[in-house]
Amino acid sequence: MRGLEELGRVRLGRHFYMRDFLHSEIGSMHGIPNIPERPDIAIANGRALCETLLDPLEETFGRIAIRSGYRAPDLNRFGNENGLNCARNDAPFGQHIWDASPAQKSACTSLVIPWFADQYTRGRDWRDLAWWLHDHLEYSEIYFFPKLCAMNLTWSDAPRRTISSYIAPRGLLLRAGAAPQETLGQRRARYADFPPFRGIVYPPVPSGG
Repeated sequence: MRGLEELGRVRLGRHFYMRDFLHSEIGSMHGIPNIPERPDIAIANGRALCETLLDPLEETFGRIAIRSGYRAPDLNRFGNENGLNCARNDAPFGQHIWDASPAQKSACTSLVIPWFADQYTRGRDWRDLAWWLHDHLEYSEIYFFPKLCAMNLTWSDAPRRTISSYIAPRGLLLRAGAAPQETLGQRRARYADFPPFRGIVYPPVPSGG
């Protein structure tokens, strides 16, 4: 218990700790522990995910809601075998198992941006957010879902830069290695009213003490 408590306190970014990614409804309902088998690898990949993608999102849009973060192999396997919206453990992309192998350098989380979800529920096009993400963040894969415009967002040290969606128009918006279908000017017009990128201003860190 003490080790798990210390793991939860590990800071992964300016705004996130490991504890933020360990909750699992599947684990809670079925009594399956959601604990990394290789904590050092999970921490390293989770830290890259937070510093590269999640911290900038929070500093632009305010609080983001993590729906599903890290998944232990046994928990993810159970979810897949029982139709609980978990990909296979050996699925090559969108991995929630941050420590699947010693060589892994990728991590995925499912999240909602409440600032955008409010607009989406009133009819705003999910592609407005998709193109903002493309133009501002070094993501690897993004997959959008209809409820609240939730997304799977993946970091990798070898980013594929793909965007897909279950929201109409469904399918692949951006293929790996392909140029965007819209010009930079068209994309910027879509998100012209978005908050300034990383617009939060922090007070200076006190010296000494």
